[in-house]
Amino acid sequence: MSVSGIKIFSGCASKVLAKKIATSFGLSLGDVKLTKFSDGEFQPSFEETVRGQDVFIVQSTIPPADNLLELLLMVDAAKRASARKIIVVIPYFGFARQDRKDKPRVAIGAKLIANMLMASGIDRIMTMDLHADQIQGFFEVPVDHLYGSTIFYPEIEKLNNGNLIMAAPDAGGAKRSNAYAKRLNTGLAICHKQRKKPNEVAEMTVIGDVEGKDVILIDDMCDTAGTLTQAADLFMEKGANTVRAFCTHAVLSGPAYERITKSSILELIVTDTIQLSEEHDKIRVLTVANLFADVMKRMVNNQSISSHFIIS
Repeated sequence: MSVSGIKIFSGCASKVLAKKIATSFGLSLGDVKLTKFSDGEFQPSFEETVRGQDVFIVQSTIPPADNLLELLLMVDAAKRASARKIIVVIPYFGFARQDRKDKPRVAIGAKLIANMLMASGIDRIMTMDLHADQIQGFFEVPVDHLYGSTIFYPEIEKLNNGNLIMAAPDAGGAKRSNAYAKRLNTGLAICHKQRKKPNEVAEMTVIGDVEGKDVILIDDMCDTAGTLTQAADLFMEKGANTVRAFCTHAVLSGPAYERITKSSILELIVTDTIQLSEEHDKIRVLTVANLFADVMKRMVNNQSISSHFIIS
C-alpha cells in the first residue's frame, strides 16, 4: 500500500498510542511542537509541510480540557496550512456522558464538542466505543465508530471453558453485554444500580444466576471503578467462581486503583485508548493501534471497513 500523501500527528495526550498507530501504518509520527507561554496559553505547530496531504491527528480528549483545545488548535493549524483532508482520531471521546439533558439547565456537552470540531474544519472522525451511540449523529461528517469487542472477543474466547457468563455492571450496559452473550453463546447477568449522585452507587441487586460461573463483566469505560468493583463483589457473594472485567477506556480516576486492588476482580482488561497513569498487577492492557491503523489504511484506499464493526 502506498503511504504517500499521508501524515500522522499526535497531541500530547496520545503520543504513545499514536506512535504505535504510525508504526503499524508504516509511517513515522509527524513532528509537532507545542509552545507554552507563562500564562498557561499554548500553541501547537506542525514542523513539516502538510500542504495537499491527508492529515490524521490522534488525540484522546481526556481531562484536562487542554487536550481538547490542543486538538482543535491542531485541526485549525492543519486547515490553514492547506492540508487536503483532516481526519481526527479520537480513541476516547471525552464528555460523551453529556449526550442529553438529564435534568434542567445543563449543557449537552457532547453536542457542543461535536459543534466545535465541525467548526474547526474536520473532514472525518474516527473513535471507539462512544458512551452513547447517538453521538455519531451530532456530526455532519462521516464517523467511523469502532468497537472494543473487536479486540476483546479473541481474549474472551481464550477464557471460554464452557462455564462463562457475560454480565453488565448496570442496566445501561445490558445491550452491550447481551451482544457478547449471543456471540459467545453464554448466559447473561445484570446488576441493577441506583445512584444518589454521580460516581456514587447507593444500592445494587443482581438479575440472573451466577452461582458456580466465571463472570465476564463488560463495560465501555471504568472511571472511579465504584460500579465495577461493587458488581464484582456482589457476584462473588452470589456464588461466582471468578470475576473478570473488560472495559475499553481506562479512565481510572480518583480512588479507582485502590478499589480495584481491594475488589474481588481477578483481572481488569482494558485498551490503550487512554494511557495508564500507573501499572497495576490486576490490570492488563491490549493495544488498539493495529485496529486503528488498519481502518486508516482501508479509508485512504477506499476499501470497506465494515468487517471491523463488530457491534457490542
